Amino acid sequence: MKYVLFMIMCSGIAEQCMPPHQMETKYNDMYNCLNAGYKESLAKSKEIGRQQINEHQIYLKFVCKEEKVIVPKPKPKIEA
Repeated sequence: MKYVLFMIMCSGIAEQCMPPHQMETKYNDMYNCLNAGYKESLAKSKEIGRQQINEHQIYLKFVCKEEKVIVPKPKPKIEA
């Protein structure tokens, strides 16, 4: 089973969060996905910068979810 990382950016001032952003990389286990979430959060906070984070009370959170594989139903056979 693969895991997908979703990043969520929130503002403490606005008391709102943006919709979750699904990251492209898929992980083989929860451990690797969680570690990637911490790394991505740190990188994004550095990208946003101290001033914006302090001004808007921005915080980042993340969640790892099992990838859901949707298997399409077979098409019905049309008899001639």
